[in-house]
Amino acid sequence: MYYRRKILLALLQAFEGRLDKLSLQKLLFLLTRQQDKKNYDFVPYKYGCFSFQANADLHTLTKYNLVNENTNSWECIDETVYIDTLKKEDKAIVLHTKHQFGKLSTNELIKLTYLKYPYYATKSTIAKEVLNAQELVKVEELKREGKETILFTIGYEGISLENYLNKLIINDVKVLCDVRKNSYSMKYGFSKSQLSNACIGVGIKFVHIPEVGIQSDKRKELNSQSDYDILFKDYTKIVLSKEVEKQKEIFHLLKNEKRIALTCFEKNIDQCHRKHLAKSIAGLKGFNYSVKHI
Repeated sequence: MYYRRKILLALLQAFEGRLDKLSLQKLLFLLTRQQDKKNYDFVPYKYGCFSFQANADLHTLTKYNLVNENTNSWECIDETVYIDTLKKEDKAIVLHTKHQFGKLSTNELIKLTYLKYPYYATKSTIAKEVLNAQELVKVEELKREGKETILFTIGYEGISLENYLNKLIINDVKVLCDVRKNSYSMKYGFSKSQLSNACIGVGIKFVHIPEVGIQSDKRKELNSQSDYDILFKDYTKIVLSKEVEKQKEIFHLLKNEKRIALTCFEKNIDQCHRKHLAKSIAGLKGFNYSVKHI
């Protein structure tokens, strides 16, 4: 079992085996704030801090009959004492989380996280019900609003879905353009349906434009930068020269939405076709905007 799932189960058991869904997310968030190496990352969401990975893990645990999902709560039904399986420091953190926050109601936990970590309230649909006018000012101050029109590019290699989404949010990206030929991914959160749903959840539009991607069979035997350079020379000659209308479509989207991001897998921009796609779009007539790799 993944260690992070043991953290989840130990937290549930510390609260008599059952927590409502909102409280579990808030308590897990507060728990991870105490860790040097966090087991879960979070994004600002409809009701504040939210971990897509933790939610997915809980659904997986139901398949193994370790957890039950009820309408508004999660229940640990496994008799293993998971706190005894944790590292010494994490065991102490779970117990401290129970001691410090165990008597708070769901609404009190929501307000606490909004006040202490206002960035995570920036996408909340209930912030006005939870915070007063003065408290809301701090949340509003942390909302990103980019005035400049920018064509961003971003890769998801080596980062969690939550960290990836936070990069988009911080840069006030309005539309994510998936430019992979094949939008399936072994990495959690980055297959088309998962990524689309996550983006919609944080207020970012999602489009998939596979026509400007690279066939997977062409990506074999890439062992050096020179191999990538040969691949991208072929990509520029064959794909980009053919798919001009799709590039114009992306350019039109940029002009309408102001801040969009092209996405693919690679972290290293020099080893991803999105660099060459962005350069080609930037060469279209009338393009007077910035290109930024994040």
